[in-house]
Amino acid sequence: MAMRIGFAGLGVMGAPMARHLIAAGHAVAGFNRSPEKAQAWAEATGGRFAATIAESAKDAELFILCVGNDDDVRQVVAEALPHLAPGAVIVDHTTTSAKVAREMAEAAARDGRSFVDAPVSGGQAGAENGQLSVMAGGEAAALERAEPALKAYSKAIKHMGPSGAGQLTKMVNQIAIAGVVQGLAEAVHFAQAAGLDTDAVYDAVSKGAAQSWQMDNRWKTAAKGEFEFGFAVDWMRKDLGLVLDEARANGAHLAVTALVDQFYSEVQAMGGSRWDTSSLAARLQQRSRSR
Repeated sequence: MAMRIGFAGLGVMGAPMARHLIAAGHAVAGFNRSPEKAQAWAEATGGRFAATIAESAKDAELFILCVGNDDDVRQVVAEALPHLAPGAVIVDHTTTSAKVAREMAEAAARDGRSFVDAPVSGGQAGAENGQLSVMAGGEAAALERAEPALKAYSKAIKHMGPSGAGQLTKMVNQIAIAGVVQGLAEAVHFAQAAGLDTDAVYDAVSKGAAQSWQMDNRWKTAAKGEFEFGFAVDWMRKDLGLVLDEARANGAHLAVTALVDQFYSEVQAMGGSRWDTSSLAARLQQRSRSR
């Protein structure tokens, strides 16, 4: 059934997600802190432009946000809560700390609403194609109410446990990606140093045990030194910072993740803050040139 939905954060991820909701028949009021982006989105999709968070949230049964960081989530939720329909569900697709997810769940519960932390994996392409994977924490009943709408842009939705469990699962995702991307960067670098044809190397190894999403989607661009796209290094460092903070709290030993985070700081120093995460290869290429 169609739902009244407020959506805050119409960036590279949020805009296509909100577009899929409209295509699925939902009434969506979209807010973005840059009003021109929200206006352009509304004109392109037939959604309703909301000038404020309160306007986006007014009488919404489901309120979705996809913003920047913990403080952004706190601000948006605080402004939205008083305006939501009774019993409304808030779904947060932002990658945040598990701590803020638990805080927001408690705040929503005090107000008679529910909060689901639901970070996603799949990147901009997944959002555009409606093929995101959602890992959710919070009350199962709240997720069940929101799930029919979330399916508009998701290929998989998994309830991971109580509040914060979705964010913790996303941290696992980022740990795994960090190690794979560093391995991919070193593999490309080694192939080039050895004088091999990198396209032929990809053909030879990508159908075996070395295959990964990163290899299939980033090997050839990394070999060409092309990084002006994709999931930005700044965003990855934010995510890895959350991971390492949580690891210090729970006692997990993440030596490789910490090292990759350091490597990303070197990429930032090279001017690659907005490069794709595969730009770890650029760091190695620069080192080769400076020998």
